[in-house]
Amino acid sequence: MNRYDITFIGHMCYDEVLPFGGEPIIAPGSAVLCGAMVTARVGKKTAAIVRMSLDEARINQPMRDLGVDVHVIPAPCTTYSRVIHESENVDERKITLIRTAGLIRIEDIPDFQSHMVHLCGISDSEFDIALIDGLRARGYSLSTDMQSFVRQITPITHEINFGDVADKVEIISKMDRVKLDVVEARVLTGTDDLEKAALIVESWGCPEVVITHSRGVLARVDGQTYYEKFSNRSVVGRTGRGDTTFAAYLAWRLEHSVAESLRFAAALVSIKMETYGPFQGSLEDVRERIRESH
Repeated sequence: MNRYDITFIGHMCYDEVLPFGGEPIIAPGSAVLCGAMVTARVGKKTAAIVRMSLDEARINQPMRDLGVDVHVIPAPCTTYSRVIHESENVDERKITLIRTAGLIRIEDIPDFQSHMVHLCGISDSEFDIALIDGLRARGYSLSTDMQSFVRQITPITHEINFGDVADKVEIISKMDRVKLDVVEARVLTGTDDLEKAALIVESWGCPEVVITHSRGVLARVDGQTYYEKFSNRSVVGRTGRGDTTFAAYLAWRLEHSVAESLRFAAALVSIKMETYGPFQGSLEDVRERIRESH
């Protein structure tokens, strides 16, 4: 049985992104794709467990080309997401889930060994408490992105609304690490002050909290707060910012301190935001950006 450094679980999807004042772009996407491309490119043994239509499994090839082991859970369709930026504020987005591949169940997950397992969903249609409990029972070190629960699908319009999560304390208390962005933090905690939000989430029982916003990333670990600014020169690659940041952070946390991991993540995602799509750089590119700007 293969042993992985990091395993990502979630949907693969197509992203249709309409930038403010720009032309629409349609390409394969998802939190899994953004995350796995990062950890593979920086040398971590990576797996991806994705729910999608088998007919479209070819879109996993970029991950496979980087050495990611991909396991497909068959679904009737592949998730399709439309993201509209209606203003110059890149944190303000209208998201519609045109279709979704549906819930991932613990019985869908093959046996595997992994140092970290990250639940990275696009919406609340992917994970539930039963899956979390099943993965914990297998002994994995778990993390999740709270967008997987805060992004809630409106039944008729399929528009994503950001809503509070009834089971948020239970979900977060079962995680070793949790990631949010400033919008999700405000919805869950009532404040968009990053440190105050991190303190609240920490009080719910998660020892390691990471929150992103347009200017940088904050971590709250072992009672200490850390912060690192981004150094990106454009925001053309804004989609996937949080997924990329947290994947880079997880990869570096395997062997490095919180401060070093946050610096690494901020530098890597800054490079990613300057071009559309998943991170395409190298480990040396990240080190150079750290030397230049961090």
